[in-house]
Amino acid sequence: MKIKDYIASSFHIGLDDLDYTPFDKNGGRGKMWALFGEEMEKVIQELNEELVA
Repeated sequence: MKIKDYIASSFHIGLDDLDYTPFDKNGGRGKMWALFGEEMEKVIQELNEELVA
């Protein structure tokens, strides 16, 4: 499964999801922290808002 497929079929993404497939294959929580730092939770929140829109 690809990340885009997971997101397309989900209504919510949580921090814990980043520790599992398919996210872990792409660096998971650590990679997201490296990319977004303190903004990581805000990015996930915005993603979840778009998923339910």
